[in-house]
Amino acid sequence: MIYEKRTLNLKGQAPDVQLTVYAMDNSPEVDAQRVRPAVLVCPGGGYAFRSFREAEPVALRLLAQGFQAMVLDYSVAPITFPAQLLQVLTAIHEIRTHAEEWHVNPDRIAVMGFSAGGHLTASAGVFWSKPHYAQLIGLTPEQVKPNALILGYPVISSDTTVSHGASIRNLLGDTYDALKDTVSLEHQVDEHTPPTFLWHTWNDASVPVENALRFASALRAHKVNAEVHIYMDGPHGLSLANDQVYGDQHADSIRPACQNWIDMAAIWLRSLA
Repeated sequence: MIYEKRTLNLKGQAPDVQLTVYAMDNSPEVDAQRVRPAVLVCPGGGYAFRSFREAEPVALRLLAQGFQAMVLDYSVAPITFPAQLLQVLTAIHEIRTHAEEWHVNPDRIAVMGFSAGGHLTASAGVFWSKPHYAQLIGLTPEQVKPNALILGYPVISSDTTVSHGASIRNLLGDTYDALKDTVSLEHQVDEHTPPTFLWHTWNDASVPVENALRFASALRAHKVNAEVHIYMDGPHGLSLANDQVYGDQHADSIRPACQNWIDMAAIWLRSLA
């Protein structure tokens, strides 16, 4: 196994951040030349912190599913937009640059995010093709392109009727009034947005399901392929929804009915050409 912590240099455009790599090594006993899809994980935390529950446990589960996994420790408040976006785009480029070393298919790099990390993931999906952002870090859009998105109970909208307002305010700080429409991502989807897997719970009381539904509707309008799973019941922040990420004090978040999302996401990801 390849386990590595790597600092990403943002060239002064945003704070440097750490990328943690969990990758299966190759063996001549199986296939010395095998390359695997990669999944870059962006944990949630309202742009105020990064949840461990949505980081390493998810990466290890992805590794067991046959994907190379990476976790991005992106910046949180008081660091503001577009720093986090530049960090995730830099991480995508880093994975692509080291594809041979980490046995990654450079054309199969997905980004997965939860809650506010889902907002960051979706931001990569809608903004990668806008040359301005890639140019800030000295790259081209093709170098920072995510090939697929996986969004778990994502923050999407800045519309105050459905938004998780704290996430958007943490992301924007003093620029909230000027940029809140820019980061309302249902309005930024276009034909360049990658195929997307979404899952949410119907009664999420923190980030309303309308966030996922609005993004799905925008994907549909722009003829972008998507798979959407809405579970009937479950609180926000489920992660894997099992006892690996929750103890007895949070037994309500152990939801067997929701645990299959990662298996379905893996099947979906493998199905992409």
